[in-house]
Amino acid sequence: MNQHQDLLHLATTAARRGAEHIRSITRPVDPADWGLKGVSDFVTRVDRDTESLIGEVLLAGTPGAVVLGEELTPGASGSGLVWVVDPLDGTTNYLHGYPAYGVSIAAMVEGELAAGVVVDVSRNVLYHATAGGGAWCGERRLRVSQVTEPALALIGTGFPFKVPDVLPAYLEQFATILQRTSGIRRAGAASLDFVDLALGRLDGFWELYLAPWDVAAGALILREAGGMVTDQEGREPVLRHGAFVAGNPAIHAWLLSVLRG
Repeated sequence: MNQHQDLLHLATTAARRGAEHIRSITRPVDPADWGLKGVSDFVTRVDRDTESLIGEVLLAGTPGAVVLGEELTPGASGSGLVWVVDPLDGTTNYLHGYPAYGVSIAAMVEGELAAGVVVDVSRNVLYHATAGGGAWCGERRLRVSQVTEPALALIGTGFPFKVPDVLPAYLEQFATILQRTSGIRRAGAASLDFVDLALGRLDGFWELYLAPWDVAAGALILREAGGMVTDQEGREPVLRHGAFVAGNPAIHAWLLSVLRG
């Protein structure tokens, strides 16, 4: 546990510095300054500079570790300690001034999530967890909701804009879930969606294509708050690109049954 606390402290320091950097600079409002990685997938100097700053903090504290980061080192791999970093989750929201974007940092030790931190940048709120140590916001311990009836559930989602081939299947899922629940929300930052699950604001969540840096920290926070995260077949997900289903235990199980059908 002491090792996990040390990793958490370092991740917290790096995440706070990253968030402070994002808030300190002028948001690029001219679309000419927005880089494009793919269809509707933007990247800016803000993303890259923030990831560089975070990486410097993490590697200074853990020499020899590996940083798997969305912008600068998306193909990194290694054993031992791996930091999984999304320096600006929700870049499109950020570029439009829509207040739903975060910094996400997770520590993996020998392939297992050990510590995770998510900062809601615009609100300046930090959420964190360690394996076996619970999920927290300051002194408040996080717990998933107790909603068990799908008709009462509020579900989060993400649109599969990076993989348009799955859009027809997604739209069918969307229609089914919308008709059987109290509503669906799409904020556009998966790390904050997982935090909302841990807070009990959302009861379930599914998305057909996410990357490791989108979910690593949020998945640990959710699990430590009593929630579940799997792939679409209900298997414990390896941190990779693909589909993720999450929620409190009851709504997670219901979502799986719907998606399998």
